[in-house]
Amino acid sequence: HLSQFFDEIRKNEGKGLSNWKKRLLVSDRAHLVFDFHQAVDGLQEKGRGKKTIGTTKKGIGPTYATKLCYHLKAGRIGIRMADLMGDFSLFEEKFRALSANFRSQFPDLSLDVIETELTKFKQFAEEIRPCVTDTVSYLNTNMKAGKSVLIEGANATMLDIDFGTYPFVTSSNCTVGGVCTGLGIPPRYIGDVYGVTKAYCTRVGDGPFPTELLDETGDYLQTTGKEVGVTTKRKRRCGWLDLVLLRYSHIINGYSALAITKLDVLDEFKEIKIAVSYTLDGVEYKEAPPGLTVLNVQYLSRYLLLI
Repeated sequence: HLSQFFDEIRKNEGKGLSNWKKRLLVSDRAHLVFDFHQAVDGLQEKGRGKKTIGTTKKGIGPTYATKLCYHLKAGRIGIRMADLMGDFSLFEEKFRALSANFRSQFPDLSLDVIETELTKFKQFAEEIRPCVTDTVSYLNTNMKAGKSVLIEGANATMLDIDFGTYPFVTSSNCTVGGVCTGLGIPPRYIGDVYGVTKAYCTRVGDGPFPTELLDETGDYLQTTGKEVGVTTKRKRRCGWLDLVLLRYSHIINGYSALAITKLDVLDEFKEIKIAVSYTLDGVEYKEAPPGLTVLNVQYLSRYLLLI
């Protein structure tokens, strides 16, 4: 979303950021998020009623939908950075077609700002142009030259579209496999994989949370850990560390090592708990089940008590 992209750049320039156009690279294959994507995101969430999934309403889902298969009838109509870098008349043609497609699906969607949006993007195109490049070639050229590449993933394993707590997930693969599919890096180049976990669990928005603490302990973790969603500014739900899900995450990602953060938030506890399995109807689960029924149960059968 280029408007938000440049807003963030301006804020950082105010804090001393300089020469960012010489240091920041943007993939020419990156899909663009438009304002109407975000509007549709909100309309879709509203239409789910009580069965919301806790989306950030930043347009990510609708953008992925146009990239893949939107409403099973108009797939692969997303607009990429390369389109913006090319003939602007062709970009405008695609933009109008894409916005019309959404308008046909969502009659309540206001698209009165189309002309304003196009004017903005004509300006954005020139400002972002120095940064846009073929990042696949760039990364592979540097790796073959012996340079190191550090890749940081967004979100977490349990928000992965395939392996997370579906449907309460994001729209992409945010496990280690996303390194290959998202960046075009061959699997044989992947070296060490570092997992990052807090000393307790948090979640923003809806979705299952077996170790959630709906009491003063959960409130303490939230306030002391300053647990607020970066994007939505919503308070994060908090609970004890869940080893069932951490083991599951390790199976998928194959961590070389773990970095455990926010241990100091637990300093004032005389004892802490760590979940080691779940129980439902007398059945013990030591592995993460694919269904939500078990994960929605608030009570765990066995905790490891650390004093």
